[in-house]
Amino acid sequence: MKTADCDILIVPGLGGSGEGHWQARWAGRLPTARIVAQDDWHTPSRDEWCGQVAAAVREATRPVILIAHSLGVVACVEAVPLFPEGVVRGALFVAVPDVEEAPNLPDTVRAFAPLPRDPLPFPSLLVASRTDPHCSYDRADDFAHAWGALTVDAGESGHINIASGHGPWPEGLMRLAGFMKGL
Repeated sequence: MKTADCDILIVPGLGGSGEGHWQARWAGRLPTARIVAQDDWHTPSRDEWCGQVAAAVREATRPVILIAHSLGVVACVEAVPLFPEGVVRGALFVAVPDVEEAPNLPDTVRAFAPLPRDPLPFPSLLVASRTDPHCSYDRADDFAHAWGALTVDAGESGHINIASGHGPWPEGLMRLAGFMKGL
């Protein structure tokens, strides 16, 4: 699948994806991409965030590819039952937070627990870091296995955001291109 043949929905996590974040950069580079906006980036509501993701999928005019980071991954996975059948063709999930067990997460993020364990109805990749402060690699791999996603080992990459040195993140863009080629 080519980017021109689909709507790419970029779903940021808590706080949104600022100007230097790889998601914001990708939204500017990929002509069919747009960021799924949330009304409140700092005090997330499970129902509102999932509703925004589902609405964006329903409004798409072409097949959808989801690109989600952190709490955006959780919102996407929890919104799956709200998606029209067959519209989402694939997803690149990056740095899922363990909303069930990770220490130091705000209560508003913990309110997204428990994470669904049902297999996803579309192919997906879950990029996970071995040094993510919000999810151990083993837990991320377990989530991926439950969802039927392929785990991509990002090594010692922190939370795969600006703070961990991932501004443009060209490796991720190459991974996305390879994934889409196989769809």
